[in-house]
Amino acid sequence: MRSEVTRKKINPGDKIKVTFTHRERELVLEHTLSGPDVTGSLATTRQVGGKFPVPYTLEEIDELLGYIAAEANHCKSKKLQKELDALHERLQRLMESFDDGQWQTAF
Repeated sequence: MRSEVTRKKINPGDKIKVTFTHRERELVLEHTLSGPDVTGSLATTRQVGGKFPVPYTLEEIDELLGYIAAEANHCKSKKLQKELDALHERLQRLMESFDDGQWQTAF
């Protein structure tokens, strides 16, 4: 039996604020092959209260997750892999806490 997760409803294309630590920002910008369409805002955002806030759509977060996972799966450093995996898990949980009506339900 699967328990239903309560997700905050948003409209498709709505942006949610995703915050990154200095290290997480560095991981994305320096260790993934994501392009400026995904990381442009992250590269230019200013630090606020020790974090880097960036507005992303759920689709953009999903795309970023793909780049993080690809790098984690191919990096030679176990320490770097662990950091990327932790960031991936955190962003995955964040993304899954929202519902823009675009989720595909598995049967």
